[in-house]
Amino acid sequence: MIEKKSAIKSLEEKISKIDQLHQSNRFSAAHTKWVSDALYFLEDVFGRNSRIFITFAGLKWQAQGSYITRGFEPQDELEQWMHKGYLDDLEIARGLLQSGIEQINLKGIENVYQGKDTPKESSEIVKVINLIENQLRKLVRNVPQNEKAIQESLENLFIGAGLDSDYSREKERITYSSKTYIPDFVFNRISTAIEVKFCNSSAKEKEIIDEINADIVAYKTKYSNLIFVIYDLGNIRDQDQFRSNLEENENVIIRIIKH
Repeated sequence: MIEKKSAIKSLEEKISKIDQLHQSNRFSAAHTKWVSDALYFLEDVFGRNSRIFITFAGLKWQAQGSYITRGFEPQDELEQWMHKGYLDDLEIARGLLQSGIEQINLKGIENVYQGKDTPKESSEIVKVINLIENQLRKLVRNVPQNEKAIQESLENLFIGAGLDSDYSREKERITYSSKTYIPDFVFNRISTAIEVKFCNSSAKEKEIIDEINADIVAYKTKYSNLIFVIYDLGNIRDQDQFRSNLEENENVIIRIIKH
């Protein structure tokens, strides 16, 4: 599940490359890779039935129709005409990507997908993430002493939101490389595992990163989506750096909750 922030960032990065592509030729290696990456991304976020995907996929990257040459070098004239069509389509693509950002901001990342079967799982995962982001800290009234206290608060949050029939706690076991892993919470219907980490010292920060990397490898053998909740007592200074490499793994979401 792609998050709103990362989706918008990816769209902005694709838009930023358009000016460079103006200096390239249609179907060059750079252009082909950019188009391929954009199509995969638009399909994942907006779906094959979305207007944005359909319009982008229909771009020809060259002029359409007939052209009558007027000079002594018709091949050069034709190529210039084709190149102008390529530049025009790049600007259409720019507008489509900008529209994608506006649609995400207006409707939310969970409401822009238009496929043959819009996955209900996506909205449910977003609901769980929003609960963690917006409500977990409110339930932790006193400074917690251990990871179990955070697990208890998170379970109370799920119960209060009416999700108590959707998950299991510390019941699923995954054996990987002769070691057994037990996720804190599992939502089997949406193939999501949630793991809680407790950061109460600067030394613990590195340990948690190592633990998460190991968990990702094991949990990915069974679950499509992984959410790691790190409850921090003020020891993680650079949240973006902490999250960046870990979230490069597909469908891995890191949420740092500050006490």
